[in-house]
Amino acid sequence: MKISVQGKQLDVGDTLRQRIESTIESITAKYFANPIEATVTLSRQGSEFRADVGVHIGKGISVQAEGRNDDAYAAFGSAAERIEKQLRRYKRRLRDHHKGHSGDVVPAAQYVLAAEAEDSPEPEGADGWEPVVVAEMETNIDALTVGEAVMRMDLASAPALMFRNRAHGGLNMIYRRPDGNVGWIDPPSQTQS
Repeated sequence: MKISVQGKQLDVGDTLRQRIESTIESITAKYFANPIEATVTLSRQGSEFRADVGVHIGKGISVQAEGRNDDAYAAFGSAAERIEKQLRRYKRRLRDHHKGHSGDVVPAAQYVLAAEAEDSPEPEGADGWEPVVVAEMETNIDALTVGEAVMRMDLASAPALMFRNRAHGGLNMIYRRPDGNVGWIDPPSQTQS
């Protein structure tokens, strides 16, 4: 597994780097034989250290966690505990996830849009606003059950996730609501009346 340890405006010493690498290797080895990569970024925010940990387990499955503390070791330890807890909680479901579902992935285009700067000249569009496309790439929309989609969203610490509902094949979306609950958008299919 490839492990990348970075510091944002911070020098990560050899001792901390070795501790991070050995901890990540031991956590991932408990639950998965061949994880792909892990990225750990340490930064300082005011008097605190922040550790962002991301582990790419397999195709379409990533786990994200963040830890904060006055000590860099403790900040990383907090994030590592969260990663381990997530992997332990979803271990069985992650291992059995792709059994018998090899053709359930649909490619889709993904765009990132940026608003224009305040001092830029007026755009030429008819309605007075035209966004600028910053990045364009292809991504896959997996066929998942609602439970699997919630698990993926939680593991990635993402605010929302679009997926193809395995029950009926339609596009669905789940999102984290401001009250902490999960919202689920399941539009009626075109064949229903």
